[in-house]
Amino acid sequence: MVHRHVALLTYSALGSRNPSLQLAKNLVKLGVKVTFLTSVSAHGHIAKSHSIPQGLTILSFSDGYDDGVKLSDDLARFRSEFKNRSSKALSHLFTTSTEEGYPVTVLVYTMGLSWAAEVARGFNVPSAALWIQPASVFNMYFHYFNDYGDAIRKICSDPSCSIQLPGLPTITCRDLPTFLLPSNAFGFLVADVKEQLDALDEAAKPIVLVNTYDALETEALRAIGKYNLLSIGPLVPSTSMDGRGPPNTSFGGNLTQKSMDYMEWLDSKPQSSVAYLSFGSVITLSKQQMEEIARGLMESHRPFLWVIRALDLGENQEDKLSNRDELEKQGLIVPWCSQVVVLSHPSLGCFVTHCGWNSTLESLVSGVPAVGIPQFADQPTNAKLIEDTFKSGVRATPNEDGLVEGEEIKRCIELVMGDGEIGEKIRINAKKWKDLAGEAVKDGGSSNVNLRTFVDEIEENLIS
Repeated sequence: MVHRHVALLTYSALGSRNPSLQLAKNLVKLGVKVTFLTSVSAHGHIAKSHSIPQGLTILSFSDGYDDGVKLSDDLARFRSEFKNRSSKALSHLFTTSTEEGYPVTVLVYTMGLSWAAEVARGFNVPSAALWIQPASVFNMYFHYFNDYGDAIRKICSDPSCSIQLPGLPTITCRDLPTFLLPSNAFGFLVADVKEQLDALDEAAKPIVLVNTYDALETEALRAIGKYNLLSIGPLVPSTSMDGRGPPNTSFGGNLTQKSMDYMEWLDSKPQSSVAYLSFGSVITLSKQQMEEIARGLMESHRPFLWVIRALDLGENQEDKLSNRDELEKQGLIVPWCSQVVVLSHPSLGCFVTHCGWNSTLESLVSGVPAVGIPQFADQPTNAKLIEDTFKSGVRATPNEDGLVEGEEIKRCIELVMGDGEIGEKIRINAKKWKDLAGEAVKDGGSSNVNLRTFVDEIEENLIS
């Protein structure tokens, strides 16, 4: 029998690190030895109190940005340093694990690190990619580079045009990942996706592990015949989503830890009454947008919990609010919270979100309706899915200047939390996706079976 030892390589960014760490834990539960390899900065962010399960080893390497990389940094230089240094760390892991009698039997790497598969091939180690965004976004990128590039570029130049891609709903320019737009300032990321697809084409049996579940994206998962897209999600911690054991409410990769006073505040609120707002660890909203959000909250007259993190450069985003004292008579503003804990609280009525995929999944597994204010990357596509495919929330419409006004924010909150027919249907759908997520990860569920199949193929040496 082949000893099962997975090496899992991920970028340091929170959006990559958290689902990767959750996958590592899930593999360990199936009896697999996992070595989690990431940067010093990422390792430093893993909560000190987090208990590492037996069978999981976390190793770090310096990528030259031990205090973390920022969007203002030279990202091309960062990517070059990360590639060179992680390649050496990965090679070292392959060598030492063999010498110690526990050779790595498969490499799993997050998308964008396609060169890692090349390093693994040099050691005769097979690999699989982990796609941390929805299968629908993977399909968009695939079709962009395979037969539909001109059509996608056409809808970018004409907002009135739409396109139907295999396995996807009808999409317009506003539904595309921002990296496919002509205005995209991160063209190298599109090149990364192309390199990733090319790397998959080189594998005899290309496997892509996808952070989704079958019921959520049935058609998208099966629309590309040349790749084996295996749903193994949702890769989010939850309050016993699989129905077994104590609540699992921490990734162990939170940015910071604060007091739990907000839980006492939530405990004091009626069921389904609170609007929760958080826009992730990367996005920084303009002062004008924050003022509009504040106005929409005030006019909704509903209690709210708003996470406003401190900026890397020392400026507090809270300083962008001119009426904070007035706001805090109605709601609570905090610099951090445990999102999965908050979303599972009975007082939650809706989640106002940037629609990052991790946050989207967390809202789905918690059964909380979403109000989407997408900004960047895959978020516009996720907002489209929330409103038109999952029907578990609504997408706020910006004005001609790209600003979501207070009246629109109020309208969306009232729509998903109010007593109308639309809100009732949205809440029913949100509950449906929560139940189906639980079904997917329990024993015999689609994601559980897919991950077990992947592990069995490692053992039988069937992955190439």
